[in-house]
Amino acid sequence: MTRFAPGDRVRVAHAFPPGHVRTPTFVRGLTGTVVRHFGAFPNPSLLAYGMSGYPALDLYQVAFDMDDVWSGDGAYAPGDTVTADIYDNWLEAVSHSNREE
Repeated sequence: MTRFAPGDRVRVAHAFPPGHVRTPTFVRGLTGTVVRHFGAFPNPSLLAYGMSGYPALDLYQVAFDMDDVWSGDGAYAPGDTVTADIYDNWLEAVSHSNREE
């Protein structure tokens, strides 16, 4: 069973560990909404160093409000979002799940 389902609100860890990480810096510390669960995959941070990558980690597509991501001149439409693929170990829940129990 996965920790998150589409519609769940999650926060990306505000961390800057050394080494090979697959979490974009521009979404660290931000809150978004899970769009999709892709499945479980070997941990790319471990694979980068020749390790097995196991146990596998769940990978999610998370949408973020563009206003939270971009602090530029507003060259986007109201309601625009940006998505990023984020591994489970970077995510924490921020509200109750929308999934049926």
